[in-house]
Amino acid sequence: MSSTELPGVRSASEASPQVGAVHVAEGEQLRTVALPGLELTVRSRPPRRAGLPPALFVHGLGGSSTNWTDLMAQLEDTVDGEAVDLPGFGWSPPPADRDYSVTSLARAVIRHLDAAGRGPVHLFGNSLGGAVSTRVAAVRPDLVRTLTLISPALPELRVQRSAVPTALLAVPGMASLVVRLTRGLSAEERTRGVTALCYGDLSRVTPEGFAHAVTEMERRMALPYFWEAMTRSSRGIVDAYTLGGQHGLWRQAQRVLAPTLLVYGGRDQLVSYRMAQKAAASFRGSRLLTLPRAGHVAMMEYPEVVAQAFRELLRDTAPAAGDTQDTRDTQDTLDIRDTEDGRG
Repeated sequence: MSSTELPGVRSASEASPQVGAVHVAEGEQLRTVALPGLELTVRSRPPRRAGLPPALFVHGLGGSSTNWTDLMAQLEDTVDGEAVDLPGFGWSPPPADRDYSVTSLARAVIRHLDAAGRGPVHLFGNSLGGAVSTRVAAVRPDLVRTLTLISPALPELRVQRSAVPTALLAVPGMASLVVRLTRGLSAEERTRGVTALCYGDLSRVTPEGFAHAVTEMERRMALPYFWEAMTRSSRGIVDAYTLGGQHGLWRQAQRVLAPTLLVYGGRDQLVSYRMAQKAAASFRGSRLLTLPRAGHVAMMEYPEVVAQAFRELLRDTAPAAGDTQDTRDTQDTLDIRDTEDGRG
């Protein structure tokens, strides 16, 4: 499952430009990509120097490209980063066919990469975006250099109790019930609830970041397709969990050839921490970063730590960049212990 619009960890400059009601951090740019039946908003951060490899960041359920602002800033000296608003989220309108399945969202990412000619990219995904990115890496290995998954929404036999309300959105009629039950909640109250659900350490939320998140929540709640996007995307995750055979997400994880970094938070209330070892065993040659104090959005709580782990992935896999990955059967495990700043 995943994040709704969440506050950033690092405060943005007060002089940062605004585009409508959306916050654009200093150094970021927004553009619209128009494809047949699909329109995507893409947030980019120009690299510190020319020639850096491209990267694409994919957010989770209810989130947007702003979820990656802090990590993109950390990696501006390493990659040429772009973050996409998936169809129906952020500033991207709904897809023409109203299909929010994991397969359809993966197809949207693939279409964007093919049209832009940016592949292969370093692909990052959080939660729903992690499931989408897994599917992209499995079916189009030519588009993916490395894969970094932060609390990916991969099938669990025992869903955490705190994740049940999100899953219930997939039940017909449940969205309208939720709307009625929460009609009296202000945007600030809704944002506080989402933040408490997705963060492991609320002290990582800045007042500026929270204020931006409340403003964005107000805007999104006024969109006529807000609940449709949430409901159908939730149903898409549930449907993906039930798929078997070669289309099952765990089976596709085994097909991924790209060097993979897995990041799990010990305080994640939406994706179980116990799934970390299963994921590490499923993605061949993967490495695992565990953050005991992090919640569901480690790239927002500890962007410096995630950035460093990614740089180490690049450093350690660069000499074998021409390999097919089939010979990589070792697994590295990083355990960031419970320190005050998240560093071991």
